[in-house]
Amino acid sequence: MRTDYYTNTPAGGGPGRTGTPRYTVIPFEQPPQSEEKKRRGSRKAPWIFAAFLVLIVALTTLTLALSWMFYQDEEPTAGESGGGNYTTIPIPTASPETGVTDLERAPTGTGVTLSIAALPENGLTYQEIYDRNIAAVVSIRAYQTGGGATGTGVIMTADGYIITNYHVIQGSYEVEVLLSDDSVHKALLVGGDQTNDLAVLKIDAADLTPAEFGDSDLLQVGDLALAIGNPLGEELRGTMTDGIISAISRDVNVDGNTMTLIQTTAALNSGNSGGALLNDRGQVVGITNMKMTSYSGSVEGLGFAIPTNTVKTIVDDLIAYGHVPGYPTLGILGSTMDEERAAASGLVVGVYVQSVTAGSDAEKQGMRAGDVITECNGQSVTSVDDINAIKAGFQAGDALHFRVYRNGEYLDLEVKLVERYQLDQ
Repeated sequence: MRTDYYTNTPAGGGPGRTGTPRYTVIPFEQPPQSEEKKRRGSRKAPWIFAAFLVLIVALTTLTLALSWMFYQDEEPTAGESGGGNYTTIPIPTASPETGVTDLERAPTGTGVTLSIAALPENGLTYQEIYDRNIAAVVSIRAYQTGGGATGTGVIMTADGYIITNYHVIQGSYEVEVLLSDDSVHKALLVGGDQTNDLAVLKIDAADLTPAEFGDSDLLQVGDLALAIGNPLGEELRGTMTDGIISAISRDVNVDGNTMTLIQTTAALNSGNSGGALLNDRGQVVGITNMKMTSYSGSVEGLGFAIPTNTVKTIVDDLIAYGHVPGYPTLGILGSTMDEERAAASGLVVGVYVQSVTAGSDAEKQGMRAGDVITECNGQSVTSVDDINAIKAGFQAGDALHFRVYRNGEYLDLEVKLVERYQLDQ
């Protein structure tokens, strides 16, 4: 939920200051025309109106047709339940070209860890919570080739460690942090993890106001939830919205990766990514990272945040190593190819390969988008969950044997698992 900007202005102008956001304001009234133009226009009005109606009907028909085709053919990616027509995505999703984060790195192995505080006895008013946290919430400016993005971050330590979402800084060559006192600081990347959508930045500063992080395991459905962030960019920075914790331990699928998140009714919008989700004691209990949208109608009050207990595990690894070890992956994105879909497409039952990650061993061994995996280590597979269950007993460097259907023939491929962070860099 970062806010993207695209501009030809050289870097340094600031994506939040000179860029053009991905929305435009259309005036309700046309500029006044001369009487001569009005008279000419009036003779053409019936024909223009008729052409306009034809165009509207055609576009409506095309939209309905495409929508019908989408819902008939779309298959859930790995981990999706397939129930309903909702999609859960960071807004906007990063394009395939923004897979590499080329930022200057900060030192790792400094011994800094994220502290989780005990739950205070007494609650606070909304005003007290806001006053206590507003200086700990910052704006993130991420510069990219041809444009940039803005998001939110939370100060972790007084000497400049800052937590944000990975997708906010993904694909950036430079990042700045705007503090509540309007000072701007260059940020170095300590580490980032795409799987868990978290990144740690470091700025050269002292005497900052860090947030207090609370225990997300203590949350219950119905608890107060407040979100502070920068919806739609810096012009609205420091916005606080309220709601409740509407679900805990909610499994949400994003691009084939299942994340266990806090669900909240507090309003979240593009630009809130990396911001603070707070409890009634003013403690950060989550890092906001996504909202749910629908293809068929309006969806409100479905925001999500990464629980602080998950954040601590990932952030501590990022500060210690610069990455999160222990996530072996094949580097493929797949979906179920059932009998009905296979018959309609002239393929076979198995796992349809939607994409293969560049740099993965799957790519090196020749696996391609459009292949159908029918066996893994001699066992028949019909879903990504089947492959993951087999993969669970292996580590990075271990090889799995696949039988793949392609163009009417079966191929045997041996693919090694790699650490996920190696593909994220």
